[in-house]
Amino acid sequence: MKTLSNKNKILLGVLLGIVLVMFGVYLGVSFFFQSHFFSGVSINGANCGRMSAEQAKEAIQNRVKEYNLTLKERGGNEESINGEQLNLTYVDDQGVEKLLEKQNGFMWLFSLGADKNYEMSANITYDKDIIDGILDNLDCFQSENITAPADAAIQETDTGYTIAAEVQGNTLKREDVKNAVIDAIDSGKKELDLEKLDLYEEPSVLGSDETLNANLQQLNTLTSANIVYDFTDRQYTVDRSVIKSWIGKGEDGTYSLDDSKVAEWVKQMAVDTDTFGLAREFKTTSGKTITLPYGGDYGWCINRDKTTQALIEAVNAGTQEVREPVYLYKGIERSSNDIGGTYVEISISEQKMWCYKDGKLLVETPVITGNHTTGHDTPSGHVWAIDAKKRDANFKLYPVKVTFWLPFNGDVGIHDASWRTASEYTSDHYLTAGSHGCINTPYDAAEKIFNTVGIGYPVIVYYSTDQVVGPSPTQENTI
Repeated sequence: MKTLSNKNKILLGVLLGIVLVMFGVYLGVSFFFQSHFFSGVSINGANCGRMSAEQAKEAIQNRVKEYNLTLKERGGNEESINGEQLNLTYVDDQGVEKLLEKQNGFMWLFSLGADKNYEMSANITYDKDIIDGILDNLDCFQSENITAPADAAIQETDTGYTIAAEVQGNTLKREDVKNAVIDAIDSGKKELDLEKLDLYEEPSVLGSDETLNANLQQLNTLTSANIVYDFTDRQYTVDRSVIKSWIGKGEDGTYSLDDSKVAEWVKQMAVDTDTFGLAREFKTTSGKTITLPYGGDYGWCINRDKTTQALIEAVNAGTQEVREPVYLYKGIERSSNDIGGTYVEISISEQKMWCYKDGKLLVETPVITGNHTTGHDTPSGHVWAIDAKKRDANFKLYPVKVTFWLPFNGDVGIHDASWRTASEYTSDHYLTAGSHGCINTPYDAAEKIFNTVGIGYPVIVYYSTDQVVGPSPTQENTI
């Protein structure tokens, strides 16, 4: 056998020594990793490489304190809750030791360059009682930063009604947010999108709501009417500004006219414009103004019930027109001076009668009125309407015939009197030899008056221009 040379022996010894050293190093490192984690090991995000179990737990605890939960809020704002605020503490459940026990230290050589991340259950503890206090300090829960949600609603504009859009606001559901935060912490989540999680209070009625839009259309239809009652020198207009005060909302949520409010409006119009049988002022031919008290049957009187019903129907139909009320009684002139310019005026004390046409004096004539001595005085102090117009009339109670007959108060009227002589037409003849109440008139004057006025025209009869009697003409007609 060939023996090794001294040189080779030395070389072999060196090699053996190196191997022994390397083996010793390997064993030493292996023994080290029996109690320490390999390099590149992380647990729950904490770098635990080359750390003992205790060191790894300390690293995990530090990592727990670094926990940060980001709250993404409506509008792009973000706030956070961190581990220190929560007093987060790692709970040692020997899970680190169990991970280390599973590690074969002799395999350290094969772990080089290979990172390993372990995820253990979030064994943490924190004081849940402080969650409320943390939330209280967030900007999103400060009253000055909170806008409450608002439902879409119908609003009035200058041209009608429209829908004011809903307001989302940024009011959070406090208890739901608290529960979501606790769940995130317990599960180790790093982010909560509050809007995606539906944690905001929302308006209950949106602008697209079908019922809301139906009500809008109904309101605009109801208030689209424009109805004018024209009384010549004054007008009463029913438009949106008036109708809106008549509209009520029913239990079913729909809108409709309140009939009682329409009736009240019509009543007031009647109070303002009715003249039938009411007191009024009248300027006589002498130039004096007298007040005629309640009485007579001339003038205008609105049929309130029928006018109200017709108005309700017109408003519901969106009518646009000038119309007149439904009347119980009508006069000739609809302005405030409803006597107008064509009428007959009779003065008992003067025993005179005048007839005007369109404001111009057409007839001035002496007359003989009812016999005062026998109590057949001609009714006076009021305005009456001519009830009929008849030629060649015969009276049932008296054997006389007249050519022109214009009754205005039952059997009392204006007529010619062929049996009267011209000398009888004096200022005092009526006192003892007057008529049975009618207005005896010379033939020519009676003819002119008959041809000037017609049924419904006013006849004003008063005793004297010095007689100013009667209540204010502004009181309500009770008819």
